[in-house]
Amino acid sequence: MGGTAGHDVSALLLAWRGGDRQAFDRLVPLVYEELHSLADRQLRRERPDHSLQTTALLHEAYLRLVGADVKWEGRVHFFAVAAQIMRRVLVDHARARARDKRGGGAAPVTLEDALVEGGSSPDVLDLDEALGRLSALDERKARAVELHYFGGLTYDEVAATMEISPATVHRELRLAKAWLYHALKSGEGDDA
Repeated sequence: MGGTAGHDVSALLLAWRGGDRQAFDRLVPLVYEELHSLADRQLRRERPDHSLQTTALLHEAYLRLVGADVKWEGRVHFFAVAAQIMRRVLVDHARARARDKRGGGAAPVTLEDALVEGGSSPDVLDLDEALGRLSALDERKARAVELHYFGGLTYDEVAATMEISPATVHRELRLAKAWLYHALKSGEGDDA
């Protein structure tokens, strides 16, 4: 993520934040393919028969992005927020599906092989709840998880977004994975 297109995206985000609707119209073609790839990555973590398709996820996230009251800080921030919104769409979709089935069958999602032992994926709702508990204990660890695993940002991009070093990102992610694994395995987590 970067280069001239990155500069254009950042400039257009600032103009959009300033109320320039035409800036938003020029922004969409610059970010559409990357947002589509991000949505595709998110859905690859879901069960194979997921009823939400990549384009539907992208369009739902797009509608929420347009309505979001966010003080855009640049390209990386935009895609980090888009990834969080896509995760929220998937969680909302899983909740609605579970409600429709009266509490059953929420979609599984894989955070990373290191988090999951024995090939069983945590339920998306359980993972969302565990991330919420982790955020209450240690917001920085939870944010690093969201940006890296759900947002697809590299360690360097996470570090830049969070204003910490890549080594700190590595440490925070390693500790967060261990905490989440324990929380998902036992149904609760210790202090982060």
